[in-house]
Amino acid sequence: MKQRAKPLLQDNQAAQSKPRRRRDPAQPNLPFDPMPDRVEPCLAMLKPTVPSGPDWAFEIKSDGYRLAIHIEPKGVRIITRGGHDWTHRFPAIADAAGKLGVGTAILDGEAVVLNDEGHSDFGALQRSLGGRGGKRESTESVLFAFDLLYFDGHDLTGTELAVRRHLLEDLLEGAGTTIRLSEEVGGDGGDLLENARSLGLEGIIAKRRDSTYRSGRNGDWLKIKCIQSESFIVVGYERSASARSGLGSLLLAACRGTDWVSVGAVGTGFKEKDAVNLKSTLDKLRTKMPAVPLKGKNLVFAQPTLIAEIEFRGWTDDGSLRHASYKGLREVQDNAAIFDMSDR
Repeated sequence: MKQRAKPLLQDNQAAQSKPRRRRDPAQPNLPFDPMPDRVEPCLAMLKPTVPSGPDWAFEIKSDGYRLAIHIEPKGVRIITRGGHDWTHRFPAIADAAGKLGVGTAILDGEAVVLNDEGHSDFGALQRSLGGRGGKRESTESVLFAFDLLYFDGHDLTGTELAVRRHLLEDLLEGAGTTIRLSEEVGGDGGDLLENARSLGLEGIIAKRRDSTYRSGRNGDWLKIKCIQSESFIVVGYERSASARSGLGSLLLAACRGTDWVSVGAVGTGFKEKDAVNLKSTLDKLRTKMPAVPLKGKNLVFAQPTLIAEIEFRGWTDDGSLRHASYKGLREVQDNAAIFDMSDR
């Protein structure tokens, strides 16, 4: 029996897209629409509740790097959300994309590293890339593809999601394990969210079935999280006499308009090696002028440059993160959005 790529899927919850007949790659493939160099990604809007009704399709939310895979006659390009070429960072995904048997295509998806339970692990992904600013190739990453923006010379961004999903599933049939379909999950959205929570997953994504592909956050895609995880700017650290690394916690800030505002600190989630590297990097960014007003004897302030992905359980009354845990640093090329306090 074929093992499901995601543990949330049950035997009676198969992907709803039906396979289409695979095109013969030997047939002429004349381009009708020019292939774009880049498509600004459609982004999911954070919502506290799951939408209901047959107009919505649901998928598991992955925790990795958003990538666009450009398959062209001259080769494969892998582009980050910020528009940077990362083909060299994901050679296995590029190689698998080149073997899909299609002349031209743009796949939208998320590169992840899976843990032993089959869940995406952002920290493991970062380590596979050598950490922030690292030069390592991630050979263990897989791509969960969830959209098809361009196919065989046709621009599909103006086509409804249901049709794009049909074509994507056909394209990925028999593709192997490096590029996998982010499967649509049947059932009630509320039940799916609770099931995802019980399995320790980050959340689910809801998409309008009849929506075209529109760049930015427009409400066609929604993300509903089991565990809150957001990106915050690191504005310094607190020294520790007991920790071997000398780093006790990271000082974090969010944005409010054009200003930074403190959201507290995080002192758990990083291994000793992570802490050593963080302290070394932050020491190179030291400044006497804190980005946010903070006082304390053991505080070291840094220029607001590093972006950290933080998992947390809520907010205190004074606007600090509750039960925060460090997951890893975001790359500048990832174009991660720093949390805006107006979204609370």
